[in-house]
Amino acid sequence: MVMLTKETMQATALVTANYSDIMFIIRRRYFSLSSTEKLRKAKRKKVIDLAAYPPEKIRNFGIVAHVDHGKSTLADRLLELTGVVDKNSHVSQMLDKLQVERERGITVKAQSCTMVHKDYMLNLIDTPGHADFSFEVSRSLAATNGILLLVAANQGVEAQTVANFWLAFEAGLTIIPVINKIDLKSANVPRVISQMQNLFDFSPSEILYISAKNGTGIGNVLDAIVERLPPPKVELHLPLRAHIFDSWYETHRGPMVSVAIYDGAILRGQRIRTYHTDCVYEVLVVGIMSPNMHEVECLYAGQVGYLLTTMKSVKDAVVGETLYDVNSERSMVQPIPLLTPSAPCIYASIYPTDVREYSALRVALYKLALNDSSVQIQHDSSIALGSGFKIGFSGLLHMEVFCARLEQEYDANVTITAPSVEYRAVIKNNSTIIKKRYNGQHVIRLLDASDFPAYPSDIDHFLEPIIKLTLFLSSAYCEYIERLCVDARGEQVAM
Repeated sequence: MVMLTKETMQATALVTANYSDIMFIIRRRYFSLSSTEKLRKAKRKKVIDLAAYPPEKIRNFGIVAHVDHGKSTLADRLLELTGVVDKNSHVSQMLDKLQVERERGITVKAQSCTMVHKDYMLNLIDTPGHADFSFEVSRSLAATNGILLLVAANQGVEAQTVANFWLAFEAGLTIIPVINKIDLKSANVPRVISQMQNLFDFSPSEILYISAKNGTGIGNVLDAIVERLPPPKVELHLPLRAHIFDSWYETHRGPMVSVAIYDGAILRGQRIRTYHTDCVYEVLVVGIMSPNMHEVECLYAGQVGYLLTTMKSVKDAVVGETLYDVNSERSMVQPIPLLTPSAPCIYASIYPTDVREYSALRVALYKLALNDSSVQIQHDSSIALGSGFKIGFSGLLHMEVFCARLEQEYDANVTITAPSVEYRAVIKNNSTIIKKRYNGQHVIRLLDASDFPAYPSDIDHFLEPIIKLTLFLSSAYCEYIERLCVDARGEQVAM
């Protein structure tokens, strides 16, 4: 609080013209300090006592759905109902933290958040819905024991609904079906129930019916998570074994990793070893996301959180890596299987507009790739544009989002070439030519014209990407869809 002495008041009174202005400034500073203090007190929320939640009191779950079926809105309502965020905050997409996510209204990066409901710790991992980010979904599901399969009542089951169902089913996860947007006039709940019965064998009695927008049925979702999802299969008394399921780079701090603790516990100051790369690091910071970072002393078996270690390079934070205590015998550690990203579908080259920015662009690309493991980066060069990078993406949206993040997060000014797909040239069966001209490779990858063999006569034939596709559609559209497939040189196998 600002105090005025008698002498100050008397001196100020001599300058009557400025007195009211001075008092206004003093009062404004006083109230500003008060508001700041109130905000600090509001932020000093009681941190969850992680030791109070044994594995049987923990539920790790994800939300999966097609694009625009309401994942982020449902996540917002769950955070509000469990008291993680204020209902009057009027902030939507709490777990969509990237600028590009808020601009496009889509989830790009999986995010985790810890909450409490009925003495149970719930660790939510929100996931993307677009097919271009399916690897993001796969690695997130590796840290969960069950999912909410969300379907919009006005849109019904769509492509990524089916794809995500099978990802979860093949991973052995418990699936809770949820129909969202039941409040819409265009909602057709009976049709969606029929789809979920026919495609996924769900009974109507196990389906939850909600409106994430107005909060209808959200309490039932929380109860179902507690009652129907299994606890994590972990052992608290065993030595540490943890799994890195995400990573990102923070300026002034370095590589950060999201971890799921399978066995034992991890403490600040503990020395850990990576199973696959066999490197030793010290744990500097341990914390949970709720929804922002909260530092804690320890993470226990079954829990999900983040770590800051003595890792220096972005290449050290390998997604899928297994962590264990430095004093444990490596032969006694059962590693968590590594997830391998699918091969890129398209390729594009990125060049700095200023050749002097090549090194800065290289650093930015690898930092961003730490947070997006499905991209592939290799050096590239062009006579016209100079040195740059050839980057593989999962699809056009993936490329657009990656380039937008490159500009927004690293202020990179780049030139991006038109995307292309990979072709392959099969060399004629001549061992001498194959060994002499193609380093023993019988099949040559062609990512652009510069990769084309110097001797066209060496080529036996070319290969191009194809896809085996199963279509689910109304009979009313069969003729039109068949025409589209034929135009794309598609061949019908069965109907």
